[in-house]
Amino acid sequence: MKLVVGLGNPGKKYERTRHNAGFWLVERFAAQTGTVLRKDAKFQALVGRHEPTGVWLLLPQCYMNSSGRPVQMLAGFFKISPAEMLVVHDDLDFVPGVAKIKQGGGIAGHNGLRDISTRLGSHDYWRLRIGIGHPGDRQAGSDYVLDRPSPEDRVEIDAAIGRALEVLPLALAGDLQGAMLKLHTQEKAQQETETIAPAAKPGKPPRAEKPAQTGKPQQAEKLEQPVQTAQPEAPVIAEKKSTLKSLFKKLMPDMKK
Repeated sequence: MKLVVGLGNPGKKYERTRHNAGFWLVERFAAQTGTVLRKDAKFQALVGRHEPTGVWLLLPQCYMNSSGRPVQMLAGFFKISPAEMLVVHDDLDFVPGVAKIKQGGGIAGHNGLRDISTRLGSHDYWRLRIGIGHPGDRQAGSDYVLDRPSPEDRVEIDAAIGRALEVLPLALAGDLQGAMLKLHTQEKAQQETETIAPAAKPGKPPRAEKPAQTGKPQQAEKLEQPVQTAQPEAPVIAEKKSTLKSLFKKLMPDMKK
């Protein structure tokens, strides 16, 4: 690997827009490694050289549709082939939070890639694709990429850039396959974590049961009904009444005397 190109549009107006995701990654890498990016009029770009690898960092300072010219000029000057360069760019085909590495392939309607491929006469350069999401309407794509991501999407994009930066040293050392495998493994693990997380989210703990209060029955338990004393049957009652009546008659004569 001899050249890393970050795609975007120059100027304050565009620095926080989705189309500048390529700039964001290269700028973060330069800041982390202490690589100074200086404006070079000859190449119409901000240029720096990463040490100790000697890899060139390039941020074109012309608009996206003309990104190929600075790439062509620097690659021609230092005799860098397409297979020795990595182009970092935003990608509508991936949701925010996704980063992928691949070599060659189509440009997916990206005007910066179109100009680079046209000027180099090749699609064989490596790409580091940073997902920015899709507006849902193909016709709205141009306005969408020139708009700022939501705060939530920006967090996801920055996280994807962070994972990509972790594997970038492998790419700079020439192990693009190793960088691709490591990044894609990280992406898969991240997606699995996001899928499992909602299911594993703990719910509210069950309420502790209140201890039974002495002398008071639990509400859930039914109160025992008192044992009913069996009522004497009707014949028994009648017999008792008859006996009392006879006894009363026997006593009556004595009382009259």
